[in-house]
Amino acid sequence: MKSYHINIFYSEADQGYIADIPDLKYCSAFGDTEEEALREVLQAKAVWLETAAVEHKPIPEPKYRPAIYQIAS
Repeated sequence: MKSYHINIFYSEADQGYIADIPDLKYCSAFGDTEEEALREVLQAKAVWLETAAVEHKPIPEPKYRPAIYQIAS
C-alpha cells in the first residue's frame, strides 16, 4: 500500500510548523516543531480516514507527488 505524501513547512505568520496531506482535502495540522506537526497530522489523517469510512465517503488513492519527483514529459 502506498503512503500519502505529507508536506511540512514553517509558517512565519503562525510562528510554527504546518503539516498537510494534499490528497486528503483539508487534512492539516500545526506544531511548534516539525516532529509535533507530523504527529498531529498523522492523528488528523487517522480521523479523516475513519470519518470518511463511517460516512461512506470516497477515500482517495495516494496520488500527490511533489514537483521534484515528477518526470518531465
